[in-house]
Order: sequence, then C-alpha cells, then structure tokens
Amino acid sequence: MAHLRSRRGLALAVPVVLSLTASLGLVPAAASAAPLTARAAQSEDGPNLAYVVNTRTDHRTIDSVQRAVVRNGGTIIATYDRIGVIVVHSANPDFGAAMRAVRGVQSAGATRTAPLSAAGTTDEGAVQVLSKAAAAKAEQRATAGQEPLEADQWDLRAIGADKAAAINPGSRSVTVGIIDTGVDDTHPDIAPNFSASQSANCVSGKADTTYGAWRPVDADHYHGTHVAGEIAAARNGIGVAGVAPGVKVASITVAQPDSTQLFYPESVVCAFVFAADHGIEITNNSYYVDPWLYNCMDDPDQRAIVDAVNRAQLYAQRKGTLNVASAGNSNDDLDSHALTDDSSPDDSTATTRTVDPHECFDVPTQLPGVVTVSAVGVNNTKSYYSSYGQGVIDVAGPGGDKYQIPDTPSKNGRILSTLPNDQYGFLQGTSMASPHVAAVAALLKSTHPHATPAQLQALLKAEADNPGCPSGPYDGDGDGVVDATCVGGKHVNGFYGSGVVDALRAVK
Repeated sequence: MAHLRSRRGLALAVPVVLSLTASLGLVPAAASAAPLTARAAQSEDGPNLAYVVNTRTDHRTIDSVQRAVVRNGGTIIATYDRIGVIVVHSANPDFGAAMRAVRGVQSAGATRTAPLSAAGTTDEGAVQVLSKAAAAKAEQRATAGQEPLEADQWDLRAIGADKAAAINPGSRSVTVGIIDTGVDDTHPDIAPNFSASQSANCVSGKADTTYGAWRPVDADHYHGTHVAGEIAAARNGIGVAGVAPGVKVASITVAQPDSTQLFYPESVVCAFVFAADHGIEITNNSYYVDPWLYNCMDDPDQRAIVDAVNRAQLYAQRKGTLNVASAGNSNDDLDSHALTDDSSPDDSTATTRTVDPHECFDVPTQLPGVVTVSAVGVNNTKSYYSSYGQGVIDVAGPGGDKYQIPDTPSKNGRILSTLPNDQYGFLQGTSMASPHVAAVAALLKSTHPHATPAQLQALLKAEADNPGCPSGPYDGDGDGVVDATCVGGKHVNGFYGSGVVDALRAVK
C-alpha cells in the first residue's frame, strides 16, 4: 500500500483564536447549505482552478455576488448561503482579484495551485497489514470475552475502553462523522455500526449521496477505514473492537480519488456543512487542508481558505457538532515563535518559507473550538513524532509509537484497526490519536446527550489523566539527543494538554 505523507500541525493559543475569529468577520448563528449551480463561458487564458468566494449572508448580497461570478467567467459548483461560501471553478486568471473587488465579498481566492484537470492525512509511515496467518494465530489465543484480535489492542486497555464497553458501549443515537479518504462500510467490523443516511462524497465541493459514493476508491485509500475501526468496530466476535463499539460512524469522503489523496478546502467545507445538517454529533479530522500546510492571512488565496473552512466548522459547532483534529507528526513545538514550511504548496512545486504561527494557520487544527490532539504510545509518554505545545494541545490519545513496545502477542507499538477488503493493519500517528479522542467524546455524548460541543470539550479535559512532563530529558527515539522540551505542570502541559483521555471515566 502507498506510503502516506507525514503531517505537521499547528494550533492557536486562546488569545490568537479570538483575534482570528474577529479578523474573519464570522457569520451569524443561523446557517445552512443550499447548493446552486450556474454556467458561464470561461476565459482560456489560465488554468481551470477551484475558488471559494466568501460573502455576507443576506440573500441580496449572495444573489448579486453569484451574478458577478458568472460575469467574471466562473462556474458555480455549490452555494452554502447561510455561511456565505460559494464554490466556483474558473479559468480566468484574474478571477480571484476581480471577485475581491465585488461589493459584499469578504474574501475570495483559489483553493489549489494545480489545474482541476491534474488530477492529507496524518499517519506516520506506511501501514503494516496483519497477515491472515498472524490473524488466525491471534484468534486462537483470544481470551474469552475479547474480540479475536483484541490482545494486540493495547490502546483500548490504556484508556480503559475495554472496561467502559461493559458499562456503556455508546449510544446508537450518537454518530461520529469521519471526514477522510472514505470508509469501507462492507467490512464486517464496521457494517453493524455504519450510517449510510449520514454519509456522502464531498470531493467536488458538493455532497454526493449516491449509494456507496462514500467508499474508498481502492485499497490504497485505507486511512478512513482504519479510523472508523478505531472509533466503532463492533464487538461481534470478529477482528478488533472500537473504543465506542455501540455508536455509529458515517463516512464523508474528501480525499482526491487519485494517488495524491489531497484534501482540498471546498471538499472540507462541504463535509462540515453536511455533517451539521445531517445530525452528526462529532467529526474526526485526521488531516490538514491542502495545498498549504500553513495558510497565511497576508496572502489573499490562503486567507480565503481559512475564512471558508472556519465558517463551515463554526456552523457545525453551532448546530451541535464537536470537531476533533490531529496535531501533526513533525515533533514541532507549536508554541514556538517561527516555523519552517518546506512542503507547500503540495499540489505543485513546494518552496521553503518561514511562517509566523500567529498569522499563518494549520486548518482545521487551529480553528476556534476544534479539539487539538497529540499522540502517546504504550508507555503513556509522548510519541516521538507527535507535535506538541503549551496552550496548544487540548488532550492526548493513543496514537502508537514504534519505539514503545507493548507486551502484546505482536509486540507492535502501533495501532491495530480495520482496513478495506476485510483486512486489519497497524498504523501510528496523530491520525490515530484523534479518533481515540473522538470516540471518547462519543461516549461522553452518550452519557450526557444534551451536552454542547463546548461542554463536551470541557468534559474531555476534566476526565483526562495527565502523566505530567517527563522528570528528565525527553528522547523519544532513543538516539541520545533531546527531542523536545515539555513546558507546564501536572494538570496542563505542552505534551498532553489536560491529559490522556479516559474512556472508563467517560461512562461512569
């Protein structure tokens, strides 16, 4: 299977979040999606690119801006009128600048640097597929009351999820939406808890609810299926168990169907709005929005990306959805004063740039109200790759670590979960930590059905267990070099935020 790209993450401290919120001119609480389409003759002078045009939300302004889109050579793909976001394709090289001059437009810009005709996840390293022979041996060793492969799921025991399942496996009235590469809902461990009515394909920027559109296009798009199993693999005597095996999962596919598997902004806008409008209580976001690792507010295209995705995720929050996101795999101190980005744009030719973390944002991880998650291994210490930062990380979850070896049959420190085509495999990354937190949030929502997103986040933090900063130097990969410095105390610190989430406390 393909080696998926590593991810670097960044998150905001609260004061910066507030200034970000103010700077974007966020829309009123009432919002919904109303996709519209229009056609216009397009200029052939430039590449055919995707754009987001962000406007005031009154109908007069939106109607006027839509006419301006057509007048300037744009084709409207979708209009999300209650958040004031219009998704457009245009080959007019001056389209962005022209739209930014239109009355009522608050930001507008291209969402990619490669043409549409040319064709993000946060796991660290390639998947290790569990062979059929190894799976058969594991099944023979299975303990009564466990799933056949559960002995290798050290992560469940680390957060008390095995004991929590006996008390409350989660409510079927709670759904976690997996915004990702697609989910293989035919997998026997996922099928019992899959919600087709809350699933869609958002790759184009407009939701496609055709039956099966939410599935991965091939086995290389395995990331979303792995995440789904971590959250809600059924306790049905087959394979593995999820942290919340009684809740439902839905698939909202946003990854490009080619080998790039890029997550473009218009796809993510569609996903957040779809989740909100279809009663999804929690979303898991184990990715960053392509093509920019950091979106800088002094660039009109990148500013428009931040604006559009932020409007969509805030709309989801207002409708009762908690958004959980991974912090990244570059072992970056996200509370630093400057960061180097040498991977953007990742859909064409990347250049090296120094970014100001107070002006350039990782989306959606840094957006207001999003739960930012770091990763730990079996020793309950920060995974060697996990990004961190005082005042940035909210909570931590098991993400796996190849250097932290568990006392399990496989001796594999990564996370075992489901893969397409009825398979199982090991992955590590903050991509794996985030779904553990999303699943615990689902258990909390099952126990506290009327809790708001803000209340759920507070409960996650209050019931987490913080191991505290290491007593000595942190050398995550064991090479004798100090890899990171933990700042903070026993209750809140840069490695774990408020601590590692606890599934058992969530159901008590």
